[in-house]
Amino acid sequence: MTPPVITAWSAVSPFGLGREAFAAGVASGASAVTRLEEWPVPRQRVAPVPGFEVEKVLGRKGTRSMDRVSALAAAAAGELLGTNGRHREVAAGERAALVLGTTAGSSKSMMDITRDTHTRAMPFHIDTPRIPNAIMNSSAAQCAIRHDLKGPNTTVAGGRAAGLFALRYALRLLHRGRARSVLCGGAEELTPERGWLAHRAGGPDRPSALGEGCSLLLLEPAAPEDRPVLAEVLGVTVGVFRDGERDTGLVSCLSRALERAGVTAADLWAVSPAVGQDEVRLEPHTPLTLPQEEAWGDAGAAAAPFQIASVLAAAEQDPAARGRIAAVLSADPDNVLGCALFRIANEPGSAHV
Repeated sequence: MTPPVITAWSAVSPFGLGREAFAAGVASGASAVTRLEEWPVPRQRVAPVPGFEVEKVLGRKGTRSMDRVSALAAAAAGELLGTNGRHREVAAGERAALVLGTTAGSSKSMMDITRDTHTRAMPFHIDTPRIPNAIMNSSAAQCAIRHDLKGPNTTVAGGRAAGLFALRYALRLLHRGRARSVLCGGAEELTPERGWLAHRAGGPDRPSALGEGCSLLLLEPAAPEDRPVLAEVLGVTVGVFRDGERDTGLVSCLSRALERAGVTAADLWAVSPAVGQDEVRLEPHTPLTLPQEEAWGDAGAAAAPFQIASVLAAAEQDPAARGRIAAVLSADPDNVLGCALFRIANEPGSAHV
């Protein structure tokens, strides 16, 4: 079976709007994490998308009651679809699917409505236009409406690993002929409500800096003729781990993924490790380690999509990546993990891998 391919990607990240801003930020080696003195949460180190105001980025139409996570997803989809006429032709309309990873939708929207039911004169005196935002799949639905995505529309929850779970779901849609293309990724918002939830959760695996954003891939079932291809998706392997055995579980997951794909550790060009994971060593070969959360903060459900975007951005600049394998590892504190494997195109933007 021919592996599905990635033909485009987009990012709205703490480095700015668009894939160029993300690629430049990652290449610079700088961190987008900053300190906000007026941030109402004890953890004041955060990585927001700079200058992201919903009405300024998306316009006033249809955004009056749109929450931040939906706006980030809609902006990333618009950035991808608007960069190339073919992208909109392929990734919109009939049988054009969207699979979006999330942690729990918008925690701010959920908490706002819950608060209103307790503080308003009557429990039903709430701001009704905001009710849809409290539903976990609201962001994917609003993206589909805004950008004319009429195929399957799916939201997959999984925290930091949600982007890989979404990618696995997207591959099934393509393999079974349910869609002709899939926009796939994850989105997370940075709000005081999310900040307080992360602060109260505590634990050694909780980073001190929260980030936000959205990154999307355009997936197609096979390499189109005379059209650019960035990478093949060789597969996604998922699993669970016991407390204290996360890193061992990730290496085991990577080994299983390599075996299933019919490749070896020697084929690895680069690995994007999970949060807090040390350099990945698979004797006798040690692949290149790519940056991740230290650059853009804890992006939650957007973390794995940002990692994939960093792989694609780095591969475009590194001749050593051509035709070789990249791995993205992800793990969530709720004991789920995953590994995605990609074969980089032989030439940047080539028609075939």
